[in-house]
Amino acid sequence: MRLELETRRFYLGRDYTEALEAFGAVPVHLSLIPRVPYVEAALEELDGILLPGADCDVDPNLYGEDPHPKLKKVVPEKDGVDRLVLAQAEKKDLPVLAICYGMQALNVWRGGSLYQDINAQFEGAIKHEQGIPLGRSSHEIRIAGDCRLAELSAVVGLDGNIKVNSHHHQAIKLVGNNLMATAWANDQVIEGIQDTRSDKYVIGVQWHPELSWNSDAFSEAIFRDFVVQCATRAAA
Repeated sequence: MRLELETRRFYLGRDYTEALEAFGAVPVHLSLIPRVPYVEAALEELDGILLPGADCDVDPNLYGEDPHPKLKKVVPEKDGVDRLVLAQAEKKDLPVLAICYGMQALNVWRGGSLYQDINAQFEGAIKHEQGIPLGRSSHEIRIAGDCRLAELSAVVGLDGNIKVNSHHHQAIKLVGNNLMATAWANDQVIEGIQDTRSDKYVIGVQWHPELSWNSDAFSEAIFRDFVVQCATRAAA
């Protein structure tokens, strides 16, 4: 979930859970309580983890940098829980789908780093904060030929021209351990990552497929594949 600092409420946009439920999953919200016993107990009966987007930034101290003037708010509870959840998911071999901020959190947890602000630190960048309408596909991406995204039915046979929405001001700089980049925008900002180990299902996307799963075949395929992986893990 997220934490609304002003009201002290945990919350999460409905799109993530509606997308999961539509493909047969039973979504469970995880509160931002950064305590190992809570996280271990909460994940005990789960078959997969979705790390959602957020309205905050990963603490740059976690990748050895001082805060840039363009850094947005940092929520320690969010950083703490995401890192504990990722550690448990690795231990329990759970499928992971990390979206936008979630992909950035995954990358930092694996020892990678981020551009704290694309416009200030990435020369020649296109616009990555498109605004509303949120589900509009605003820019193209290029997908590597040997990755899990390229194997999705909505991608097989396509020759480029895959467009996604875009709602982020940060991006991956140094790719983390046991991860590889799998998709890029035309300005070379990394838009997708996955685990390099063939027996691990860990995928990150920089855009928001939860905003367009019911109108875009590519977004639909991402959620469908993730839920299939979770079901396979449950059956095993």
